[in-house]
Amino acid sequence: MLVERYDHFRQRLTRRLGSSDAAQETLHELYLRLDRSDSAGALQNPNTYLLTSAVNLARDRWRTEHRRAGRVDIDALYALIDENPGPDRIVESRLAVEALKRALEELTPRQREILIAVRYERLTQDEIAKRFKISARFVRRELQTALEHCESRLAKKI
Repeated sequence: MLVERYDHFRQRLTRRLGSSDAAQETLHELYLRLDRSDSAGALQNPNTYLLTSAVNLARDRWRTEHRRAGRVDIDALYALIDENPGPDRIVESRLAVEALKRALEELTPRQREILIAVRYERLTQDEIAKRFKISARFVRRELQTALEHCESRLAKKI
């Protein structure tokens, strides 16, 4: 029936979908699906069945294409993102580094060395305590004091 009334279905589907190409592609896909050996037997209203099936296929294809188009647009947006910092962030970062340098200079030598040992050398507080021949509790207190000092200076960016 689809082959015999192909032009009729194509015209109706073209009006419904707004595109002759989409109607032809959909009818072709419908034919391929109906040609399978597991298709249903006799239908009460084959005309309606064929047209409804074609519209459903077209709707499925449209949804798939819209999803793909959405992904492509998102990928295009990611391609536009410049991950390099702008001039304002560069200046802000430089000011923060200068403020940190000044804050480190204001610490006692031992506080500075403890902070560097923890943050850059990744030493444990026990290892630092052995290095400076002080208690781990004193290391924690010196580290806390150093961190609070640096944090306050960076907040002010003096």
